[in-house]
Amino acid sequence: MRVAILGAGPAGLYLGYLLKRRYKNADVRIFEQNRADATFGFGVVFSDRALEFLNEDDPETYQAISPLLESWRDITLVHRGERIAIDGIGFAAIGRLQLLRFLQKRARDAGVEQVYERPVATLPELADVDLIVGADGVNSLVRRTYADRLDASVEYLNNRFAWFGAAKEFSTLTQTFCEADGGFFNAHHYRYQPGMSTFIVETDAETFAKGGFETMNEQETIVRCERIFADALDGTRLISNHSIWRRFPVVRCGRWSEKNCVIIGDAAHTAHFSIGSGTRLAMEDAIALDRALADGGGNIGQSLERYESARRPVLDKIVNGAVASAGWYENFPEHMQRAPLDFAMSYITRSGRIEPDKLRRLSPGFVAQYEASGRVLN
Repeated sequence: MRVAILGAGPAGLYLGYLLKRRYKNADVRIFEQNRADATFGFGVVFSDRALEFLNEDDPETYQAISPLLESWRDITLVHRGERIAIDGIGFAAIGRLQLLRFLQKRARDAGVEQVYERPVATLPELADVDLIVGADGVNSLVRRTYADRLDASVEYLNNRFAWFGAAKEFSTLTQTFCEADGGFFNAHHYRYQPGMSTFIVETDAETFAKGGFETMNEQETIVRCERIFADALDGTRLISNHSIWRRFPVVRCGRWSEKNCVIIGDAAHTAHFSIGSGTRLAMEDAIALDRALADGGGNIGQSLERYESARRPVLDKIVNGAVASAGWYENFPEHMQRAPLDFAMSYITRSGRIEPDKLRRLSPGFVAQYEASGRVLN
């Protein structure tokens, strides 16, 4: 079997490793247009228990990556200067580049050929392979090539966000909400390695326009954000790495395969970064596709149908929760009108997937604080 994988992100690298592990004689090549060490952003965060799928399907990789992770059991919300801890909602994080290097090595050790700084402009360049996998993200060549047949669309949310780093450790994943400069801001910040944290600054479209951010250069943006979040940063400077303002892309596809081509990860679907599941979903896609190819008995078409029929119902539940979470963030200035405890309750139930009984089990400390204030959980 000859497989060409476009994109050397977590989805492509992990799939390459899985395929080569299963099919020792397969020709598996990964094509990436950027350098091996090129990446934007700083840390990758996984929601609680998000890596358990690795322990079930690939315990060797799970055992190897676990020591590299920073982990914690609570979330902290800061609103109107008050800090509210929500217990039992754990996360783990790792540096984005560290994760890529880890997966690059596993793929390389398995015998996967990785070709960097090699853009693929058209799919006919890969006419000699049995399977083409688009693991090439939001701007996927495979998805764009078959956009009509895949019923593919890309829409952008209204909020703006910029991905910074900070040489400061935060004890938990923290959401700091504040009003400043006549507008509304939020920072998502969490440590991903000793001494370093991701610091994502988000603002609504109206604040972005009124604040003049569109015309600021990178240094001016950093200075403004450092001032807005001076209390959270406590004198620490923000670090930039392609830290431009972005709007989150919502990728949807009615189908994930056409002919001998299939898309996985962000090429096929996106999940808002607020739920910490994007990388997890991409790696789970790789596991599901590897299984489907094994079960398909060498028939590529049947294998791709198996992949989608098995994977889509599971993924849709998570993506629907991500859509609800994104909707909450799109309106976070409105939610900020609530008192801190009410704001925290709105936040933790934003996806619609946590019922009162489940919240009571997950976060007994937070629920106790909420009810001790005279509020009723219902």
